[in-house]
Amino acid sequence: MIPFIDSDFIESHTDYESLIDNIKKAFGSSSIEVPQRHHYNYKNPPEKEDSTLLIMPAWNPGKDLGVKLVTVSPENGKHNLPSIQGTYIYFDAQKGIPKAILEAKTLTAKRTAATSALAASYLAKENASSLLMIGTGALSTQLILAHSAVRPIKKVYVWGRNKLKADAVCEQLKNKSFEIQSVITIDEVIGNVDIISVATLSKTPLIKGKLLQKGQHIDLVGAFKKDMREADDETIKKSSIYIDTYGGMNESGDIYIPLQNGTLSKNEIKADLFELCSDKKNGRTSHEDVTLFKSVGHALEDLVAAKYYFDQFTKNRS
Repeated sequence: MIPFIDSDFIESHTDYESLIDNIKKAFGSSSIEVPQRHHYNYKNPPEKEDSTLLIMPAWNPGKDLGVKLVTVSPENGKHNLPSIQGTYIYFDAQKGIPKAILEAKTLTAKRTAATSALAASYLAKENASSLLMIGTGALSTQLILAHSAVRPIKKVYVWGRNKLKADAVCEQLKNKSFEIQSVITIDEVIGNVDIISVATLSKTPLIKGKLLQKGQHIDLVGAFKKDMREADDETIKKSSIYIDTYGGMNESGDIYIPLQNGTLSKNEIKADLFELCSDKKNGRTSHEDVTLFKSVGHALEDLVAAKYYFDQFTKNRS
């Protein structure tokens, strides 16, 4: 029997400091091999909006291998379902034997949040104490928790198109070490926070560059298609740009569109996570810089997270 590691186990066995450190070590080395992920948009006539199938393999030769199968259905909110669904299959890379199947929705949320926090550890001010969370999906609570593991977050604001959902995020995190409250508009608080984290499927920019202040860090996690954007061109012009991997430049509209319209050139992108974590390039260099990190998602993160949870699962069974 191949064990199934479910969302409850993943939720109850996540220590963000440890997970972030594991992902940092993997980006800092060259042991894990990751081919270009497969990205297929497919028709979804009942929803009148295309859905997406992502196939993301990665392997550490002779040790671990894994592949994630993920679907993204943007209209799932009206069915009270997360837009991201999926499964992760974790193998022994030497013998090719499946070692476990992991619930990929929670796995993805945890590793994505950990990766954004990893980037923030290089790019956000060390004394960053306030955060604006834009978006109320499954990632929102995880991004807040992960960022608070790397920076001394004391105040969190949450905005969503549906205020009831924003209130629900606040209720879920009301007993944490920070104050948290929902807001009616983004504009009312965006100029007063140190970190702005965005996880949406928006096709129109939510962050206006004209409202940004010196020293802020912007964490863009959603908008994974070429026609999606979370930040406008002025935000791009105003920011020092960092990305998770250079391979993701042509996937998200937040980078792809500015590259196409001349707002951004490839040589203006400061670094990716491989360069930051191996100390080949620097992160924030000035207290006044506006830094921007664009996360598209990388199969290395999935493999590291799968091993992290599998190792704990194995200890629990022994």
